[in-house]
Amino acid sequence: MENIIIISGQVKYSITLDPGVWIFDDRRVDLTTFFSKKVESSDPLDEYTKAVSKHWDREIIEGAIYPPTLKSEKKFEKEKVLTGTFGIPLKPFLLNSEPASDAHTFVIQSTEGEYEYPLETAYDFILGFSNKGKPLSLDGPVHVYLGDGSNQQSPIKNVMSFIIK
Repeated sequence: MENIIIISGQVKYSITLDPGVWIFDDRRVDLTTFFSKKVESSDPLDEYTKAVSKHWDREIIEGAIYPPTLKSEKKFEKEKVLTGTFGIPLKPFLLNSEPASDAHTFVIQSTEGEYEYPLETAYDFILGFSNKGKPLSLDGPVHVYLGDGSNQQSPIKNVMSFIIK
């Protein structure tokens, strides 16, 4: 049970987080490149148009995609999962817990102490859950990274729970 983290406090639903299954989650992000990229906000139509255009360009240049190419792409993705350093955004979990309208503080409880942040900034947090393909068993189960990456070299470790006040 030490790998389970609970979001509780002034929430409609207490949420139980299990970082062990996030490796299969499509929302995971590569922490080696995440903070170096600029976040661009665009509308969904632009994103869809770019994705379709990219696919169209690929078919024009390479021709139709046949299973051997897909097989090698799947192998590459599997290798990436087994050796990558990943995190997951905290925002979807906070939204699902439905914090109370008067809640303003997000508390991270760890073995090293408590860290308090405004609730609005917690929506940008990233929870690191793997390092080079291995779970964070020594100082985990998660590391908390601030949304701007300012604590990338020294994230909050040994997290036990999250409390919304």
